[in-house]
Amino acid sequence: MLGTKLLFSTSYHPQTDGQTEVTNRTLTTFLRSLVSKSLKAWDLKLPHAEFAYNRSPSCATKHSAFECAYGVNPLTPLYLIPIPTMTRVSFEAETRAKEIKKLYEQIKNQIEKTNEAYKARANKHRKQLEFKPGDLVWLHLRKERFPSRRKNKLMARSDGPFAIIEKVGSNAYKLQLPGDMAISATFNIGDLSPYVEDNIENPSGYYGQ
Repeated sequence: MLGTKLLFSTSYHPQTDGQTEVTNRTLTTFLRSLVSKSLKAWDLKLPHAEFAYNRSPSCATKHSAFECAYGVNPLTPLYLIPIPTMTRVSFEAETRAKEIKKLYEQIKNQIEKTNEAYKARANKHRKQLEFKPGDLVWLHLRKERFPSRRKNKLMARSDGPFAIIEKVGSNAYKLQLPGDMAISATFNIGDLSPYVEDNIENPSGYYGQ
C-alpha cells in the first residue's frame, strides 16, 4: 500500500542499489565494534545496532530513519510499541497527516540539495567527451564483457585503436570491431578514451570518464 519495493542485488553488483550497499557496510563496521571478542553473539547485538542506526540522522536527509517513517525520534524501543486500542489517545488524523507531509517535503528538499552538492563536486574536474564517426578510440576491456581477456591481473586492460562508426543515444557509440571479438559493438562512453597516434599503447591509464 505504501509502494515499498524489494531491490535484490548480488555480491558482485553493488551498483544495483548503492544506498543498501553503503548501509550494509556501515552496519558491518558498527557490529564489529559491538561484538568485540564474542563473534558468535553477533545476532544478539543486531537489534541494538539496528535501533541505534535508525535513530541516527543521515547526511542526505538531516533526519533519522525513525523520523522519516514515524515522524518522531524514539528515545528507547518502548516508544515504538503500539498503544493498546482501548487506551489509545485520540487525535486529529488530518492534522497529523499534514505534519507528516510537511516533514516529507522537508526531507525531499534536503535530499535534492545534497544530491546537487554531490553532483557539483563530482563534475568539478570531469571533462565531457564527445566523438564523431571516424575518430579512433581506446576500448576499456571490462571483466564482465571480456572475461577471457581479463583472466590475469597482468593482462592488458585496453585494446585498440578502434574507429567510431556512429553515435548511439546520448552516451554510447558503436565501434568497428574485428570479427573475432564476437560481441556487441556498442559501448558506453565511459569505456572509451581518445587515441593519440604517437602512443603505441595507453600509458596514461585513462579509460573514459
